[in-house]
Amino acid sequence: MFAVIRTGGKQYRVAPNDIIEIERIAGEPGDIIELGEVLLLGGGEGAPKAGSPAISGALVAAEVVEQKRGDKIIVFKKKRRKNYRRKNGHRQLLTLLRITEILTDGQKPSKAKAAPRPEPKKVEKKAADTAKPAKLAKKTEAKAAAKPMAKPATKTKDKAPAKAPKPKKD
Repeated sequence: MFAVIRTGGKQYRVAPNDIIEIERIAGEPGDIIELGEVLLLGGGEGAPKAGSPAISGALVAAEVVEQKRGDKIIVFKKKRRKNYRRKNGHRQLLTLLRITEILTDGQKPSKAKAAPRPEPKKVEKKAADTAKPAKLAKKTEAKAAAKPMAKPATKTKDKAPAKAPKPKKD
């Protein structure tokens, strides 16, 4: 069975387990969303069923796989001999969907939300990992101790004055 859906101003032909890229819609990875604007149903028993404009009671359920951004597109405008040039870039916000099921007659999706993903395990640092920075710190301290101290930069008058002051006459 397949369906033609409309979302983001575009139409997509989808079947269960298809993965499609659509314009960004709200949802976290793992969420199940419902696409209600089904324009055509086909592939089942009988002739394809078309809506005007949409089929009432039809629904496509999909799981959000990923929220991402598309490739960069360069928009360059130029009017020759007029010294007019404009350059802009654009990256479209996209949502990657996996179609789970196509439903008719007002049915609801079988699962409201996919199973939550387990939290990644935190790896404890070993003693060997923490010893490496300590060794580096000791080496830098030893290098600093081996070098003679540089003279501090001060703004005191160490130099003789440019002109010797004239002795005062009494």
